[in-house]
Amino acid sequence: MKPGTYTQNYVHLVFAVKNREAALSVDIREKVYSYISGILTAMKHKSIIVNGISDHIHILIGLNPNVSIADTVRDIKRASSTFINNEKLSRRHFTWQEGYGSFTYSRSQLDRIYNYIKNQESHHQKTSFKTEYVQFLEKYEIEHDERFLFIFWDDV
Repeated sequence: MKPGTYTQNYVHLVFAVKNREAALSVDIREKVYSYISGILTAMKHKSIIVNGISDHIHILIGLNPNVSIADTVRDIKRASSTFINNEKLSRRHFTWQEGYGSFTYSRSQLDRIYNYIKNQESHHQKTSFKTEYVQFLEKYEIEHDERFLFIFWDDV
């Protein structure tokens, strides 16, 4: 970063496991989330929280302005898939679905979004991933075509 350059960019990333699989079982999540946090740290992002449930993940970071969001997601997906497969943490070959959601927040919103991500397990006892994701898109007025969203359990 150049002298005199100051940034504060908080980004919430969301992406899903391929083939609607519930591959992120409770017994591997902490190991996977910790590994992803390490990837973020190596990219010089600030890893704030990584959490999710069996079929998708939420990540909140303080964004390193020298690394694009697309590159960040690509590197997380590539490295974490390789880690999960090499460590044999999944019964099947593990892959993430294509695509992702990316939402920005101000400093004053961090506690709220942190707690939202932290409480994914209880949140999804009431709300499906599809409903949650579409609500994000609508709340942030992101134009989308339902044909090109993730493949959700609801669609089975």
